[in-house]
Amino acid sequence: MPSATTEEVLVLDFGGQYSQLIARRIRECGVFAELLPAKTPLAEIERRRPKAVVLSGGPASVHDPGAPEFPPDLAGLDVPVLGICYGMQAMAKAMGGRVEAAESGEFGRTELTVTGDGGALLGGLPQEQTCWMSHRDAVYEAPEGFVPIASTPGSPVAALESAERGMYGIQFHPEVVHTPFGTEVLTRFLREVAGCVGQWSAASIVTEQVAAIREQVGEGKAICGLSGGVDSSVAAKLVHEAIGDRLTCVFVDHGLMRLNEAEQVVEDFQHFGIPLVHVDAEERFLSRLAGVTDPETKRKIIGEEFIRVFEEEAAKIEGADFLVQGTLYSDVIESGGSDHAATIKSHHNVGGLPEDLQFELVEPLRMLFKDEVRAVGTELELPDRMVWRQPFPGPGLGIRIVGGEVNRERLDILRAADQILHEEVGGANLYRELWQFFCVLPVIRSVGVQGDGRTYAYPIVIRAVTSTDAMTADWARLPYEVLEKVSGRIINEVAGVNRVAYDITSKPPGTIEWE
Repeated sequence: MPSATTEEVLVLDFGGQYSQLIARRIRECGVFAELLPAKTPLAEIERRRPKAVVLSGGPASVHDPGAPEFPPDLAGLDVPVLGICYGMQAMAKAMGGRVEAAESGEFGRTELTVTGDGGALLGGLPQEQTCWMSHRDAVYEAPEGFVPIASTPGSPVAALESAERGMYGIQFHPEVVHTPFGTEVLTRFLREVAGCVGQWSAASIVTEQVAAIREQVGEGKAICGLSGGVDSSVAAKLVHEAIGDRLTCVFVDHGLMRLNEAEQVVEDFQHFGIPLVHVDAEERFLSRLAGVTDPETKRKIIGEEFIRVFEEEAAKIEGADFLVQGTLYSDVIESGGSDHAATIKSHHNVGGLPEDLQFELVEPLRMLFKDEVRAVGTELELPDRMVWRQPFPGPGLGIRIVGGEVNRERLDILRAADQILHEEVGGANLYRELWQFFCVLPVIRSVGVQGDGRTYAYPIVIRAVTSTDAMTADWARLPYEVLEKVSGRIINEVAGVNRVAYDITSKPPGTIEWE
């Protein structure tokens, strides 16, 4: 991915916090974008034959020793270039402009004034508009041959262009929602400057990946370690579209899933006619977890047992030379973007499959972000409950029982409470507004009063966050009436619980999960 016919834009990453978001926004405009290191050799850029190159922002000053520089040969490449924030400053400095430390930095919402005719990027847009800034240096004089097209109180040259050289720069961040005309600016660069048509879509991804899988696997067989999550499910459905019953999915049911979740996974895959081996290993896992309270030990045990079960089942499938994984683009980026086709990805945080399994990896989602995976799942007609399934850790509810051992009684309590939370959040039409929401069972007991007597029971902690990629997350401001209803139902309907609390910690400093 992409195919030889797909339009591609390369985003050279100078280390900015929004670099991934730039690529995502370009893709939302219908054009495939890939994030590459700023030092990517010119020969590699030329080999990819991009329609355009975008330079991201970054934390450095262009005057810092060793700061990333504008690729010197990029100016001679017959491809339009857009510099964003630091990318614009590096471009301006390399082309002979004057870049200096501003008297004060600009951070957050800033008033932008379009100057002249606004050029290709800003022409026809409101002369006065807001944008999102995050910088200390500023361009004070545009390079010779460049035309300033915008300014802000702290940036005399907040945007510039040289149509003759095919070079454009904007100091603000068009990729964030706080820049109202940001998508319009990116769209103009892609369509009017770079000449992109916009062919990237969920349908095109399915067509390209089915063809690529058929070419890779040939007449071979593949297995997929299915978790029931959206990533592995979409990957499995894509591969099944390509090779049919030569794919076998192995679903290791460790007994640590949410209420009725294992049954739903089996039902869904049977509906699509995808060969599925369902391994009911609940007793194995609970037996090994008995008496274990340390969270890292829990993770290790669950991961090791998963590997053992998977190995046993994989050995029964003769002639399978390929292993399907739901690796996403975020996984590739976080690992440095290097070629790691020989590395087995950790199975949803439960520990990696052993590298000596001797399979060739099939990773049809490795160039996709989570939102694109969901779009592909919808295109493949997977049910909403599968496509919109929340991120769920591989160790499952095993890491949501905090400070004590995992046993069936506590799992049943946690499942019942979690189901009530899901029902009420869904009933309030808040499901898709939240990145993740779930219940935690701390293994402590507190005194309560129910009826005419005192109780000594567990608390339940509700966790709900908003996020775009889980790198950072904010606690969700759930309506009080929803929290009240959830709390009342849990205390009244779930035996063994007499108290409900709400976690209002963001990430950082906290994490999304508790363990």
